[in-house]
Amino acid sequence: MKAVLILVGKTTNKHIAACIDDYVERIAHYMPFELITISELKNTKSLSESMQKEREGELILKQVQTTDTMVLLDEHGQELRSIEFAKWLQRKQAAAKRIVFVIGGPYGFSDAVYSRCNEKISLSRMTFSHQMVRMIFTEQLYRACTIIKGEPYHHE
Repeated sequence: MKAVLILVGKTTNKHIAACIDDYVERIAHYMPFELITISELKNTKSLSESMQKEREGELILKQVQTTDTMVLLDEHGQELRSIEFAKWLQRKQAAAKRIVFVIGGPYGFSDAVYSRCNEKISLSRMTFSHQMVRMIFTEQLYRACTIIKGEPYHHE
């Protein structure tokens, strides 16, 4: 199974970007993994929140294939412990050819993106910046890979 992480906008904090790059490299030892960054929209001050979500949604959906399992990282999604996420990922690896995780823009996702997604996962009930969510998610994906392989990274 290949895993893809779609992001809206660049990671601007160089320390967070370096951490993400480290985890992306680590994940690649366990599975094919790709990061896709969708450029931020220009002139967003003239767009309403819903218009911005619609345009970002169109760009997101262009990256998703019809056979993909699409998972949104969304505050209303299911919360999983790391062990549970690893079990969830292991089931997906057996069933899906490509799983696409999506971190949306500052206002979330359009209705079209919600309609297309297969599942939603929440990293926490707390709110994190979009920059930090990227780092936290890549770490959790790496952690899940090590749990699946029985490696000592995760401690219960």
